[in-house]
Amino acid sequence: MSGRNAQTTQLNDGITAVDTEYMRPLQDASHLIVEGGRAAVVDTGTNDSVELLVDALRQQDLDGADVDYVFLTHIHLDHAGGAGLLMQALPNASCVVHPRGIAHMIDPTRLLAGTQAVYGVEKTREMYGDILPIDASRCEVAEDGQCFDLNGRKFKTMHTEGHALHHYSLHDPASQGVFTGDSFGISYRELDTAAGEFIFPTSTPTHFDPDAAHASIDLIMACNPKQLYLTHYSRVRDLKRLAADMHAGIDAYTKLALRHKEADDLQAAIQPDMSDYLKTAARAHGFKGDDDALQAILEIDIVLNTQGLVSWLQRLKKQGM
Repeated sequence: MSGRNAQTTQLNDGITAVDTEYMRPLQDASHLIVEGGRAAVVDTGTNDSVELLVDALRQQDLDGADVDYVFLTHIHLDHAGGAGLLMQALPNASCVVHPRGIAHMIDPTRLLAGTQAVYGVEKTREMYGDILPIDASRCEVAEDGQCFDLNGRKFKTMHTEGHALHHYSLHDPASQGVFTGDSFGISYRELDTAAGEFIFPTSTPTHFDPDAAHASIDLIMACNPKQLYLTHYSRVRDLKRLAADMHAGIDAYTKLALRHKEADDLQAAIQPDMSDYLKTAARAHGFKGDDDALQAILEIDIVLNTQGLVSWLQRLKKQGM
């Protein structure tokens, strides 16, 4: 490892956001939780992020032996691609994965193939490298409602499957917070304005389910949290407004997609509308940057959200709807 220094943000209640440097700064966060000298990691970023997570531990006067858990909210590779490599540096840690995802972390062959179907073989290798398997003995299933203990600090996993079928969120009563992965959308700090945090749903392929996404937001809010820790990007707090914005965004996505359900090329038909929707919403929220800056921030999400809606429409068609 080259000894890169992690860019970290100290939050609250022993929680640190670690910039995984995936694609660009402030795009993807791993969260380090420290409780009485023991630690847990929530989401890992990619293989390139592992040395940053190790450095984040060092910044807390900890090392890999002090980590008890690696919680993977879901197995998309921007969240879990580095888990196999990271586990090699954490001799005492268990990797906690949704029941539908655990087999793919033990044998990532199909996971890698699914990612290649989205990005292509060359781009997948460039972005993620070799996805290393995790020994089954070091993996633990995150059942719905299961509790985990970090040196006396209790966490509960909640299945929140609207974004992906293999997704859970992690309730942390000690911080009155929830680590939401992608189940409560995306909120980039560059889009914060005087109106507060800007948020939008992520309908990334291939499992987007609007009804389940709505239900997941309600489940998270039923914890009465004061703050949520998103992977993209970290802590948000104006939760009543943000939950309403998420519900409205999911509804807007589905209406947008259904307008084009008879199109011959769904991706080409939907993507301009997705771009217009997100950019218009950001401008309405008070974003004052130029168009190039806004495009740079939202570009990957415009493409992936469109792909997710295409997958959803194709499933509806197969179901005769």
